[in-house]
Amino acid sequence: MFNGFKGLAYVLAFALLGSWATGDARADIKTKAITYTDGDVTLQGTMAWDAAKTGKRPGILIVHEWWGLDDYARGRAKKLAAEGYVAFALDMYGVGKVTDHPKEAGKWAKQINSNIANWTRRAQAGLAVLKADPNVAAGKTAAIGYCFGGSTVMQMAYANQDVRAVASFHGSLPSAADTVTSVKPRIFAAHGRDDTFINADRITAFKAGLDRTKADWEMTVYSGTKHSFTNPGADSRGINGLAYNPRADKRSWAAMLTMFDEVFK
Repeated sequence: MFNGFKGLAYVLAFALLGSWATGDARADIKTKAITYTDGDVTLQGTMAWDAAKTGKRPGILIVHEWWGLDDYARGRAKKLAAEGYVAFALDMYGVGKVTDHPKEAGKWAKQINSNIANWTRRAQAGLAVLKADPNVAAGKTAAIGYCFGGSTVMQMAYANQDVRAVASFHGSLPSAADTVTSVKPRIFAAHGRDDTFINADRITAFKAGLDRTKADWEMTVYSGTKHSFTNPGADSRGINGLAYNPRADKRSWAAMLTMFDEVFK
């Protein structure tokens, strides 16, 4: 249902923001759609927070899979809100750009990740919305991402954007460009041992880049685990190589929370 937050305006120099709010069954979790912009592209993400909590708290950015900002990503935002964080599930494509078709998803993802500067700028636009939330503590932000989103948060780390940590779940594990000389955010990468989309050479290059840039990183590889293992809807996609693994989902989520406890203590 809508509450008194309806119509709340966020004032950002580069963004036009609109909002609506709803409640969640767990605790007093609220969500609010926020419209913002990156250049001439209008985007709409979802903010989630626990209204029963008072005071400022860390903020977590969530970057969706290549399908677009869907209920799965929004659900992760609410789950983080239930953990005591303010969470913002950003939009990397544009208002309403969500699909079930791999070719369309791949096309949209390529439009973003074919240019790293534009890619990181689009993520930065979402991060700015999160940081502007009055409940978010200054200097206490992190970013997590799934598949395409996992690659996105790694690019945020390589660009040393204002996040203390990033967590990549079944991302494509891009390596740091030669121009990247240091990586400040702490990094956690969760990867499935049976992920056929990511070859061994890519994993080796990913680790080598992190070592070269002296990043503080850890990577956990889960046995018997395929791509998209955190998403309960993965199997319904009908794509070979995608499968939900509740064990790996639970363990990787717990590892992420442990990292947050450490970086935000």
